[in-house]
Amino acid sequence: MTQGAGRTSPPPMAGIDVPMSAFGDTAAFIRAVREGVPGKVVKQAVDVVGQRDLFVRVVGVSSGNLHRVYQRPSLSAAQSEALLDALRVFYSASKVLGGLDAAHEWLETPLPAMGGQRPLDFCDTFSGRRLVQQAIAKIEHGEFP
Repeated sequence: MTQGAGRTSPPPMAGIDVPMSAFGDTAAFIRAVREGVPGKVVKQAVDVVGQRDLFVRVVGVSSGNLHRVYQRPSLSAAQSEALLDALRVFYSASKVLGGLDAAHEWLETPLPAMGGQRPLDFCDTFSGRRLVQQAIAKIEHGEFP
């Protein structure tokens, strides 16, 4: 995707030390989960994506203890999977909607098709992230308003 004359926009997850293949390849995703994502990736996610409160809920710690997570050599498998899955939502939305800014705008907009809630409100649970991913897939195929 390009912006302006001759400039290329950075990949949606640039600045987050996760193999990009983990967002599109199930085997790479599982490998990354099994290896355990370093705690520093949580900090990188907050810095790149924002949504600190979401990542607090996703990794299952109190807001005051999030800084301790940043120091961990690796997260548990459950935390790694939840973190990567949440990042996958932002990655998919960025690709389909044309960048991280557009993804944020869509994720933070209440949608009638989601009961008047914001897609972001669903992203703290696995089933909620599946619902949001399904909506993103519908947008990609021209089926979602």
